[in-house]
Amino acid sequence: MARGGSKGIPRKNVCLVGGKPLIAWTIEAALASRSVQRVILSTDDEEIAETARLYGCEVPFLRPAELARDESSGFDVCEHALRWIEASGDHCDYLLVLQPTSPLRIVQIVARLRVTGSFACLWTPLPRCTTSTRSPPSITSSISTL
Repeated sequence: MARGGSKGIPRKNVCLVGGKPLIAWTIEAALASRSVQRVILSTDDEEIAETARLYGCEVPFLRPAELARDESSGFDVCEHALRWIEASGDHCDYLLVLQPTSPLRIVQIVARLRVTGSFACLWTPLPRCTTSTRSPPSITSSISTL
């Protein structure tokens, strides 16, 4: 999900971070994971869509304006994307949402995700950052216990 109308940092999804657009970090992590079969972006913005395509992401539709407002819910955006996938004749067993505004995820974490059991929603947080360096002190042990 990448909305074009960001208020805090305008155009943040296409701003360069570490030499490439912010959104590229998320796309590359998803594409590098063997656990992810298809990478699709839901956006309302043609520039974000084109940037995502340059990094290998599918952008088969533009999100309607009513799902690109400040008050639009992530659930509604996901539901729209799932309905589009089904209407195109495909199906989706599981949906993994990787927010482009969290670019520091580690590919190995995405790759090690496994689906077991029955659930409506799965959330995978890392330990809260409490140091002044803004680097989670136990990130290595958290990764190794996944």
